[in-house]
Amino acid sequence: MDLVFTEEEQAFREEVRQFLRDNVSPQMRHKMVEGRHVSKQEMVTWWRILNKKGWNVSSWPKEYGGTGWSSVQHYIFREELQMYPAPTPLAFGVGMVGPVIYTFGNEAQKKYYLPRIANVDDWWCQGFSEPGAGSDLASLTTKAQRRGGKWIINGQKTWTTYAQHANMIFCLCRTDPSAKKQMGISFIVFALDSKGVTVRPIQTIDGGYEINEVFFDDVKVPCENLIGEENKGWDYAKFLLGNERTGIARVGVSKERIRHIKELASSFESDGRPLIEDRTFREKLAISEIELKALELTQLRIVTAEGKHGKPNPVSSMLKMKGAQSQQAATELLMEMIGPFAAPYDEHSHEAMGWTAQIAPSYFNNRKVSIYGGSDEIQRNIIAKAVLGL
Repeated sequence: MDLVFTEEEQAFREEVRQFLRDNVSPQMRHKMVEGRHVSKQEMVTWWRILNKKGWNVSSWPKEYGGTGWSSVQHYIFREELQMYPAPTPLAFGVGMVGPVIYTFGNEAQKKYYLPRIANVDDWWCQGFSEPGAGSDLASLTTKAQRRGGKWIINGQKTWTTYAQHANMIFCLCRTDPSAKKQMGISFIVFALDSKGVTVRPIQTIDGGYEINEVFFDDVKVPCENLIGEENKGWDYAKFLLGNERTGIARVGVSKERIRHIKELASSFESDGRPLIEDRTFREKLAISEIELKALELTQLRIVTAEGKHGKPNPVSSMLKMKGAQSQQAATELLMEMIGPFAAPYDEHSHEAMGWTAQIAPSYFNNRKVSIYGGSDEIQRNIIAKAVLGL
């Protein structure tokens, strides 16, 4: 089945592709194709190129720097970035705290923060999950107490992605401990170099370092750093997570991996013949492609509906679950293809090891995608309640 786009949409896709060919450095693209880590400076340089083009905050309202694209154009843009591949705009700034600020923040906050987010003058991270409040986020215990003109913040956050790069954090804090757990939470932003903030790395199973623990010990934050109303943070968090899950299926990422699998399997031999000719392997690859095509069609239906209604669809939870499965299935196929060659991994000897070096780390790292952004169990609950009415 082929997806049919209008002539205007096809022309837009080609415009995006040409821009990527002209502006993404070969070195960064090569790293991403092989699943290697891209440096902070490489990402910031690329995002500033996007911002100069006017595309880094494409999904924002036009008055705040957005493009005014249709929902399908946004889908095409995101897909092309993922397939090329090139880093998508920093989600924590562009897709999360930015929309919260321009929707609920005051004019001074919009004027100060939004241009800095667009140009990546600030690198943001997300202070939501805690050791005892992950999927049950409303159970968070980090406290913010008013003292004079300051919030005094104490507590701990965990799984904080890219906190080692960040200079700003948006944080859910309990500001009314006597209220019900979904109430009494506020949305506060502050600098990570504030006195009393400690960032500690967590090494992931793939050997990488992209998540952290963050501790707050009597951190003093100006009261004007509260976004929106006091004790309304839970509403802002739901708004943020609804936006996050809309694009979390990462269809383009899975498409690129399937393309890469086909390319490698055509040259990688098993029992004296290319693996792509093995019937069992081809059947598994075909199943993955069919599942991915169904996911793509579903996402396009949801994207089109959002364009009409202007708000996230709770069915996006299904995209999140199926997207995770597609990403994991692709890395499983790569692991099956190289077999024992997945074992010897050393990030410092990748030139000698060739393309196999990053497959095992990628496989292990992708175990997380069915957990972050709301675990599969949470997504099923959302679907049961909001879609099925159970």
